[in-house]
Amino acid sequence: MKTKQNFSSLVDLLGYRARHQHDQKVYSFLRNEKQETAILTYGKLETRARAIAGQLQEMGVKEGERALLLYSQPLEFICAFFGCLYAGVIPIPAPPPDAIRIKRTLPRLQGFIKDAEASLALTTSQIFSQFSEESKKKLEFNKIVWLYSEEIPDKLADQWQELTINPDAIAYLQYTSGSTSTPKGVMVTHKNIIHHSACINQAWNYTSDSIAATWMPYFHDYGLIDGFIQPIYSGITCYVISPLTFVKNPITWLKVISKYRVTHSQSPNFGYDYCVRRVTSEQLANLDLSSWSTASNGAEPIRKDTIENFIKTFEPCGFNATAFYPAYGLAEASLLVATKPHQEVPKIASVSASALEKNQIIECDSNQKETRYVVSCGFPLSGMEVVIVNPNTLTRCTPDEVGEIWVSDVSVAQGYWNKPKETKHTFKAYLQDTGEGPFLRTGDLGFIKDGQLFVTGRLKDIIIIRGCNHYPQDIEFTVEQSHSALRKNAGAAFGIEVDSEEKLVVVQEVERSWLRKLNLDEVIGDIRQALMAQHELKVDTIALIKSGSIPKTSSGKIMRRTCRSYFLEQTLEVINN
Repeated sequence: MKTKQNFSSLVDLLGYRARHQHDQKVYSFLRNEKQETAILTYGKLETRARAIAGQLQEMGVKEGERALLLYSQPLEFICAFFGCLYAGVIPIPAPPPDAIRIKRTLPRLQGFIKDAEASLALTTSQIFSQFSEESKKKLEFNKIVWLYSEEIPDKLADQWQELTINPDAIAYLQYTSGSTSTPKGVMVTHKNIIHHSACINQAWNYTSDSIAATWMPYFHDYGLIDGFIQPIYSGITCYVISPLTFVKNPITWLKVISKYRVTHSQSPNFGYDYCVRRVTSEQLANLDLSSWSTASNGAEPIRKDTIENFIKTFEPCGFNATAFYPAYGLAEASLLVATKPHQEVPKIASVSASALEKNQIIECDSNQKETRYVVSCGFPLSGMEVVIVNPNTLTRCTPDEVGEIWVSDVSVAQGYWNKPKETKHTFKAYLQDTGEGPFLRTGDLGFIKDGQLFVTGRLKDIIIIRGCNHYPQDIEFTVEQSHSALRKNAGAAFGIEVDSEEKLVVVQEVERSWLRKLNLDEVIGDIRQALMAQHELKVDTIALIKSGSIPKTSSGKIMRRTCRSYFLEQTLEVINN
């Protein structure tokens, strides 16, 4: 029997599972914690993949062509994803449009098609019908072939012609979230993802007895790799709910974990915080989370309060503090770079905020007023090299300095699709003094203490006022805590230049229930007072906006640069004009 590391490609992996675990359930799609509405076994998934691949081959689609994947049902997506792989076509997981978000998603889809020069799109007739004639023109529908996967019969599986897949061939394009720049297509190879899946398997302690659950979007690297590919790699079952189900009622996710004795599930920080805020005492009484051994938290800044509040809230339900796994990663490294060790509680560092502004690490007492708490993302994955580098001199930082996080490993992707200049800058970095490399420049700032990685922020998001560095997430947290009318995880802080001087702007959502009774002067006054008291910062402009209107990525990251552009263009839904 093969060892997990011996798979040569994702096609080899699924073929092996279909032969040896043909009738075992790999995915179960749940409308809620009680209703299974769709099931895929390993055998059925492989049959659908071969049928879709057979259709693509019959149509004359060439190996290496790019295909946009648009699905609202995750199980339909995973069949199309592997169908592309079986045909040697490069899939592009993309956010599906709907009547509400189509204006927001359309420019992103346009960008994917243009950048990747996609020649076809796999979707369903129902999703295709949601595009207006105007949208079709913008997407240049006449230039790509649209294929409805539900119309492809299983019998085409017998017509599939097996390919020889090079492990170094591109498996798929993972478009970046675009939180700090225009989305770029990360070229992830079969070798990258097979190697990385082995690392995740070890880091998050997957076994053949594990049971997974996910609500993460398939078009986000966290959802695709840990949510959908890892269960196949580990040979286990995964219970799937839609992201919309989670947003409407987050307790459904926890009920699924409780009912099906789930051991592994993941979420960005906001998801854990959301559960704490929305759960009721009656719901808590009926939850059993004792089976949950790996609750990974990544894709956005991890907050000390979220960890502590989640553990405090759900420990009575059997949740163990050691099950909480803070993590750091990015699409350019396939997914995961570092995570917490097994059987340990998350580690939190207390450092001087004023020293941090100068890129220095000075530990301080947690009771001091200017303390900044930074959550450890644990140790780098096995075999992965992580160094902290001064982004200006390109030399290693001393242990007490903050610098840019650089990564070297087999998991690091091959670069950005059709962007040689950006690829060289980001994926081919070398240390100036020693010549060591190549490294992946992550664009994230952090430090290493006692071997563990602490992430402090994004290099491009740093706000510099009067020569001092300010991390926007710190400012945003202070703002949202300043008044109960302000929505959590729904603010953006950034700098703008006014008369050759950097000025602070804060954009913050207001809870919908407060709109009619909002005292604008009081809220704005509280924000200004809190920023002066906590950061000694004078804010130039405060823009309060409607709930749900701040731009975010698919994983819930605030898109500060996009928000800044909207602010300068005066297109934000500001309620305090």
